[in-house]
Amino acid sequence: MDLGLKGRTALVLGAGGGLGAAVAKSIAAEQANVVIADIDAAALQRTAADLGAGQDRVMSLVWDIADLAATEIHVAAIEARFGAVDILVNNTGGPPPTPAAGQSPDMWTRHFQSMVMSVIALTDRVLPGMRRKGWGRIITSTSSGVVSPIPNLAISNALRLSLVGWSKSLAREVAKDGITANIIFPGRISTARIRFLDEQKAKRENRPVEDIQAESCRSIPAGRYGDPQEYGDTVAFLASTRASYINGSTIRVDGGYVSSI
Repeated sequence: MDLGLKGRTALVLGAGGGLGAAVAKSIAAEQANVVIADIDAAALQRTAADLGAGQDRVMSLVWDIADLAATEIHVAAIEARFGAVDILVNNTGGPPPTPAAGQSPDMWTRHFQSMVMSVIALTDRVLPGMRRKGWGRIITSTSSGVVSPIPNLAISNALRLSLVGWSKSLAREVAKDGITANIIFPGRISTARIRFLDEQKAKRENRPVEDIQAESCRSIPAGRYGDPQEYGDTVAFLASTRASYINGSTIRVDGGYVSSI
């Protein structure tokens, strides 16, 4: 299936990690220009190498997304090379595991800046270019905690849920301009982040991490953790011309893990 992305320009945040790297790979396979951004230069380099052929269509940016002052600098560099951003994949790192009570205001403020305000500011910066073209895709990756709060991930549950409300509101505003805004979230996808969370749970409960993983797999109707590329391919479809009537939606890639409707 031709997704109609050839020659489009996509900016993928968090592209040094498992999900972001998979998204970049899926979109690059459609012959789009792909800008990969991450705070981790070494991880970014690995993703760039993994993208293989078509390196002239790949641009790497070491970018601390929480630094709002850097937004204009990086977007201007993208525009100078490829033109306006057509596809924005908002994918930020997660906060440490914490309960809801007892967290300092500084902790909440710091993660709000890096997980929420950064996404809003960047989206506002690229929207005018999408509007001029009459086409654009804004895809924001969150967490299953937005529909079923995850124990001991209170900051993530709260802040990512705010992005759902923002994206849904934005979707109504930009649809007339040929732009869609959607939320996508993973269930238990086999990434370093999930391994870290499993290890933290194992430590808290004084159990082998293998037991935690086996228990998780039993709770997933598909019976396994997802492959990052399954997530990446779903994002690529949402970014495509084929998905032009999917707007304001929340898409789950979870193997049936989340039980709520």
